[in-house]
Amino acid sequence: MSRAIWKPGTFLYPVPAAMITSGDMEKSNIMTVAWTGILNTNPAMVYISVRPERYSYNLIKESGEFVINLTTEDLAFATDWCGVRSGAQYDKFKEMNLTKEKANFVKCPLIKESPVSVECKVKEIRELGSHHMFVAEVLSIDADDKYIDENGAFDISKCDLIAYANGGYYSLDKKIGKFGYSVQKKK
Repeated sequence: MSRAIWKPGTFLYPVPAAMITSGDMEKSNIMTVAWTGILNTNPAMVYISVRPERYSYNLIKESGEFVINLTTEDLAFATDWCGVRSGAQYDKFKEMNLTKEKANFVKCPLIKESPVSVECKVKEIRELGSHHMFVAEVLSIDADDKYIDENGAFDISKCDLIAYANGGYYSLDKKIGKFGYSVQKKK
């Protein structure tokens, strides 16, 4: 087997394609990020990495809050559009016909059309170079009831979530296993 070698870069794919909401119910913005993820279980902690020149950067820095809204195949166009247009020039909720929904613990709106919205409180800002990482505690996970199964569990297979990889958006097609299936006793 031969391998191609590239200079160091950001090639850890796929990653979630998420729409980040910031501000408040009156003055809010949506920014698309692919650089987000889980940092810790207890307390539940996540991060987003944002360029300081982005319009949302100061909204998040000043309020200390944001919401991670997961995206779906139906939201792919809006996800991309919100990532290439500036909130300084556009009301992205209005332009993309998205609905603001009041959050439970933060002032930022949720995106009603998102299957899952994660309310976050900033705990630390790490200046890393081109991006600053907002380390945040998860205050609440808001899931649309239509994605909850008969056992009260979130059923991700109903969402049609998308991911981002190397300049493209991809659907997450099907479940191929579950945690621990490789060591599970056969019946």
